[in-house]
Amino acid sequence: MEFEIVSNSAKQTIEIGERIGSQLKGGEVIGFCGSLGSGKTHLIKGIAAGAGAQDSKVVNSPTFVIVNEYAGRFDIYHVDAYRLNSVEEFEMLGFDDFCYRGSVVLIEWADKVESALKNIDYIRIELAVDGETVRNIHIKNMPEYITL
Repeated sequence: MEFEIVSNSAKQTIEIGERIGSQLKGGEVIGFCGSLGSGKTHLIKGIAAGAGAQDSKVVNSPTFVIVNEYAGRFDIYHVDAYRLNSVEEFEMLGFDDFCYRGSVVLIEWADKVESALKNIDYIRIELAVDGETVRNIHIKNMPEYITL
């Protein structure tokens, strides 16, 4: 399923993420694509909160550490591919080890490692800036059990 959503604020982007996160069943991989400042991290904050992250205030982009892990209803892995130079580096992080029924994997800058995701049935979320606070959110391959 595909969805188009317009968010008018960072708060609303987080709320959209919370709705998605609250409906996850585990085993999902979600790839986020969009320019700097498009709202990827805000959406991930919301998804982590909705998935029960114990302290969603500490959710931030792991640009320098590459992977953050948050405890919630699932093991939540937040990967930032921005500084990776190759798909091989992404795979060397142990990406395959993150993918199991009791986990949710959230990948910022997924377009940089998309070839590693080609055999995975993942949710792709594209965010685009449409003004100072407005963000267009396009979701592809959303499972039917998630409603917005």
